[in-house]
Amino acid sequence: MSSPSQAIVSESDKTARVPLVLLLVSAFGWLIVSTVLSLIGTIQLHTPTFLASCVAFTHGRVDAMQESAFIYGWAGNAAFAVSLWLLSVLGGTPLRGLGLLTTGAAFWNLGVTAGVVSIAAGEATSIPFLQMPGYIQPLLFVAAGAITTPAVLAWTGRSSDSTYASQWYAVAAIFLFPWLFSAAQVMLLAAPVHGITHAIVANWFGQNVITLWLLPVAVAAAYYLVPKLTGRAAAHYEFAKLGFWSLIVFGAWTGGRHLIGGPAPVWVSTVAVVALYLLLFHYLVVAINLPAGLFAWNGSATLRFVAFGLTAYLVNGLADVITSTHAVSQLLHFTYFSVAQSKLLLGGAFSFLIFAAVYEMGPRISGAKWPAPGLIGTHFVVAASGTLVTVLGLAFAGWSQGHAQAETANNFAAVAAAAKPGLLIATAGEAILLGAAIIAFFHLVRLQLESFSTASSSRETPAPSAP
Repeated sequence: MSSPSQAIVSESDKTARVPLVLLLVSAFGWLIVSTVLSLIGTIQLHTPTFLASCVAFTHGRVDAMQESAFIYGWAGNAAFAVSLWLLSVLGGTPLRGLGLLTTGAAFWNLGVTAGVVSIAAGEATSIPFLQMPGYIQPLLFVAAGAITTPAVLAWTGRSSDSTYASQWYAVAAIFLFPWLFSAAQVMLLAAPVHGITHAIVANWFGQNVITLWLLPVAVAAAYYLVPKLTGRAAAHYEFAKLGFWSLIVFGAWTGGRHLIGGPAPVWVSTVAVVALYLLLFHYLVVAINLPAGLFAWNGSATLRFVAFGLTAYLVNGLADVITSTHAVSQLLHFTYFSVAQSKLLLGGAFSFLIFAAVYEMGPRISGAKWPAPGLIGTHFVVAASGTLVTVLGLAFAGWSQGHAQAETANNFAAVAAAAKPGLLIATAGEAILLGAAIIAFFHLVRLQLESFSTASSSRETPAPSAP
């Protein structure tokens, strides 16, 4: 069984080292920032006076900064890096347009930094997943175009006409994000629609940032890593294409589930619920195609990341269907339970599959082994523990909150008191996740330092003289 430290370095891996490392180091740096902000925000939920005297860290601004740092800082950078690497390796050609890629990566992170600082200054848009002010958005759009151009070139210039499931998902993410982002810019910021249409478009965009951009990259990583690390091909690969199109077609319609019980036309939420049920076919295909990864808890540390990520992905898909039913939605819809689901999906499914991809690609783009392989296992234990504690704590808080809200005799203070024990548990989980983020960042930086040190030594070592 292969491991990240034993990966073979090919020409297509090495050529794009600088921009890919820039994206990955930036991603893990933003992961630390978003986790710190998430910890602060969770503390404020049960202790409202925490940092109350600091205007930049009021709960609304902290929540908006955390969301932006996670989605566009951690998830965006990591999704770009993994997609580019997969398309290059599976296409059999080195990435082209590296200068454009490096420039785009630099300006993307400059834009995210400016956006988060602007939110702290009070300039958030209050639109979920689009919190950064309008004057920052065009910079991100142009930077994304520069980053994705090499991905398009890798896809169109691949060495073979035959393609793999990993490529389908990666290409879908690359092409769909600019469409989603540009449509949201026009309809929500440049020429905003009004009334309930604004809420419908905002929910459409927020849901599809996850469903059509981030999750396809995570699934692409799973389809690549499971056969490679286990030596076992997908069990029913003939269904993979149907599973792919199920996600792309049905997933785009699920945003309306967030409007259940709201002022939107009933058909909007009804279509979303039907789409969630149809989307179960996609989860079924993933489960039957990748059982070797789903049950790889006794495998390498990288495979355990895959197993955790796939399990979280499937559990969340089932939870979406259950919580969309009328009885359950009525109890849990406007509670911390929805936050727990988001943590499970983004912090569990997406992040763990991306971690696994990074542990595989890191040595291949750097040309060096991971300096401390034991840290990979440590990272898994800490990250898995933190994710489970956070998700379970928020789920318990949401369940308690929902039942307390159902009692008409309870006032706001009683509802808050009912949720507080779960929020305290979630706070501990966030602290653990911060430790996991620091471990991963430290290990990635150390890998790059080891790589540069090895490269410098090889250049300084004189060639042996001829006999």
